[in-house]
Amino acid sequence: MPDLTPQQLRKAKAIAAAAYPFIAMLGRTLTWRVEGEHHYTDLMRAGRQPIMALWHGRIFGSLYYFRGRGIVVITSQNFDGEWIARLLIRFGFGTARGSTSRGAARALVQMRRELALGKTVGFTIDGPRGPARVAQPGAVWLAGATGHPVLPFHIEASRAWQASSWDRTQIPKPLATMSLVIGEPMVVEGTDDALVETKTRELERILAGLEVRAKQLLSEKKT
Repeated sequence: MPDLTPQQLRKAKAIAAAAYPFIAMLGRTLTWRVEGEHHYTDLMRAGRQPIMALWHGRIFGSLYYFRGRGIVVITSQNFDGEWIARLLIRFGFGTARGSTSRGAARALVQMRRELALGKTVGFTIDGPRGPARVAQPGAVWLAGATGHPVLPFHIEASRAWQASSWDRTQIPKPLATMSLVIGEPMVVEGTDDALVETKTRELERILAGLEVRAKQLLSEKKT
C-alpha cells in the first residue's frame, strides 16, 4: 500500500466512488468497432494468458471495454495510483502496486504470480510519467520471463475530450464510436537485455501501426 494519510485515503475513495457511475453511464452510450479480438480469445482458450499492452493515454476506453475480466494492472504507489486502483477494482480489475520509479520489482513479481494463477495482466507501457509513446521494458521482460505473450492493442474515439496531461489522455464523449484494434501476440524468448530492448522498440512500432488502423476504422464508419 502507498504511504498515504487517512485524509488522502478518504479522498481517493471519494474520487473513485464519484468517477465510477460517470464512466459506467458514459460507457453505455458508446458504439464499438473491434478488429483482432480473436487474438485475445484464442490465447484465453489455449490457457496462455496475455500480457496486455497499451499507451497510458488510452486508459479510459480500455477500462470500460475490458471491465469484469479480472485483468491485473499495475498502478502507482501514490495518491493518483490509489484512487485509480480503487476505480479499477470497481470495474472488475485487479491491481499490483508499483511503477518504474518505485516498487517496480515487487509489482513485476506479483504480475508473474498472477499469470501463474491463470490471470491476464495489463501494462500502460509508457506510464506512469512518460515520456508519452516511449515504451518501458516491463511488459516485454515479463513475457520473456514467463513465456506468456505480449498482446498490444489501441483504442480511438470518434469524439473525445483530450487532457492537457503528459499522456494527452483521451476521454470519449457520449455517443462516440470507439475503434479497438488488437494486434498479433508477441512472443519474447528470454530476458537478455539486448533482446528486451529490441522487442520493446518493436512493440512501440506495432502500437503505432495499430493506432493508424484504429483511426482508419473510424473513417470507414463515417463513409
